[in-house]
Amino acid sequence: MGVRAVKQERAVRTRAALIRAAAEVFAESGFAGATVTQIAERAGLTLGAMYFHFRSKEMLAREIVATQPDLVVPPLESEGLQHAIDVTLTWAYQLRDNPVLLAGARLVMDQDLFLERSENSHQQWTKLLMEDFEVARGRRELRAGVDEEALARLIVNACTGAQMHARLESDHLDLPARVEEIWRFLLPAVAVPSAAKRVELGAARGRTQ
Repeated sequence: MGVRAVKQERAVRTRAALIRAAAEVFAESGFAGATVTQIAERAGLTLGAMYFHFRSKEMLAREIVATQPDLVVPPLESEGLQHAIDVTLTWAYQLRDNPVLLAGARLVMDQDLFLERSENSHQQWTKLLMEDFEVARGRRELRAGVDEEALARLIVNACTGAQMHARLESDHLDLPARVEEIWRFLLPAVAVPSAAKRVELGAARGRTQ
């Protein structure tokens, strides 16, 4: 391995260490309570090393929020309505053990401090789910008259609320059950009966080994 490749690999590891450290600090202290010194110390790096990669804690927070969907990869292949369900369940199962997802959840209410309104995570997740619902429409899984964008917003809002309550009441332990509950109530209203019968819930749809 050449010198350049070694430097690039080191830079990648340093960047990853900073993101993880920032996620842990944000999850513990929130955006306002976190400091760049805490983040650098948690990563075992100097402030200079941190500023080389991220000029501020705002940049770190933006990076954490932007990468949330990339971290949520369902363990089973699916598409359409089932994929939308799998994404939300995978998020619910992984959130408690993934510091970056946990930080994203904690940063939800602070996004106006470091993001433009057009960049917020609500819109990010809404767009992702809307794509699944558009596929579901093509597969004739949704009832006539269901607005894909409105349904995506509803799911995001419901999951956000479920996360907040689960954090307060069970340290997120019951978040998967809360997400399943959302779907059990919604499916009869938005899915055609045959599609509602086909979709699956449960740990297998979201828990990775």
